[in-house]
Amino acid sequence: MDSRILSIGTLAQHPLWDEKSSVRTPHATTTLVRSDDMVMLVNPALPATVLQARLSERCGLEASDVTHVFLTSFLPDHRLGLELFGAAQWLVSEVERESIGVLLIEQYQQAEQEEEADLAQGLKRDIALLQRCLPAPDQFAAHVDLFPLPGHTPGTTGLILSYPQYTTVITGDAVPTIEHFEAGQVLSGCYDLEKARASFSEVMEIADVVVPGRDNMFLNMTRGLF
Repeated sequence: MDSRILSIGTLAQHPLWDEKSSVRTPHATTTLVRSDDMVMLVNPALPATVLQARLSERCGLEASDVTHVFLTSFLPDHRLGLELFGAAQWLVSEVERESIGVLLIEQYQQAEQEEEADLAQGLKRDIALLQRCLPAPDQFAAHVDLFPLPGHTPGTTGLILSYPQYTTVITGDAVPTIEHFEAGQVLSGCYDLEKARASFSEVMEIADVVVPGRDNMFLNMTRGLF
């Protein structure tokens, strides 16, 4: 099994850097996970042309080599380059798929009623993308398992990668940055704050290496393994 960061994500506004407003374009951290015949991209958050370049630079791969795409959530800044991987299987947690699907349909119907054509068209496209996403299995491959981390969104879900000597958790926005981890804070505006805090605590307890939603990977020094 092999995993590596293709692109380090960022927040539009980092509250722990004392930023009071949006100062950059947000996007999620993009990770590649390989196990056996599976080549999985987690959160294709950059534009398609940039992602293709990153795949080549970091792994010597083409978009057509990717067999699976996994979204830790269906937030727009987690999936900007999703359609580049048309030959891959797209996956998201079943809870996220069902919860967001209901919300998108409600928003689309309201936009139609209010004759907001541009908004309705965008929502229709999002619904089509979500319908293409399949419910993720509990296990993708040997030592690559689903790790539910609800709270930031209804079905935020990470991956747990079990190496012989340590465990890596790809967290999505359950743990956004190293500063949030060190401060013991979740992102504001969570769908369910209590669940978000419980998910954050679970990552702290289990992960030796953390791949956060908007930052580079880091060691969990509270575990005392390294």
